[in-house]
Amino acid sequence: MVRCRALPYTKRRALLLEVLADVGPPIQPVPATDDRDVALTWYKVLQAQGIEGIVAKKGSAGYPSGRRGWTKVRHADTQDALVVGFAGPHLRPHHLALLLGDEGSPVRISARLEPVLAGRIGEALARGFVTGERRIEGETYTRVDTDLMVEVLAGSGRHGTLTVVRMR
Repeated sequence: MVRCRALPYTKRRALLLEVLADVGPPIQPVPATDDRDVALTWYKVLQAQGIEGIVAKKGSAGYPSGRRGWTKVRHADTQDALVVGFAGPHLRPHHLALLLGDEGSPVRISARLEPVLAGRIGEALARGFVTGERRIEGETYTRVDTDLMVEVLAGSGRHGTLTVVRMR
């Protein structure tokens, strides 16, 4: 067994390419480049094919345990969402239950809120009327009748994470 976590990324990738040399799709290495212009072009043109973004790694970096040594750059679109509920404490919620688009759209749970934003949203939610509990995506949330709108970054990746940016 080759221990390669401490090896630079370029050497780890070379080992991976060697292992995958005779393996065909659907298992295949992702494209890689050290040319910034090529990476930016891929970022722009591959989104239509479902590529959620790019990852930037230092070629000389190892793979340290418990930390990430790279940066992910994902496509995300800003959208408005209606707050229909919250998870966590009423005055400092952890997540929001959100409705994007029409009223018939499915309710989705946001990523964890930043603490300061959670406090501001909690104050606004205090003016809403609690209508019970619901369950979605494996999480229980408190349903609330409010007209509170938030701006979210809707990730375009396979998870489509909703990150609340600010209140409207």
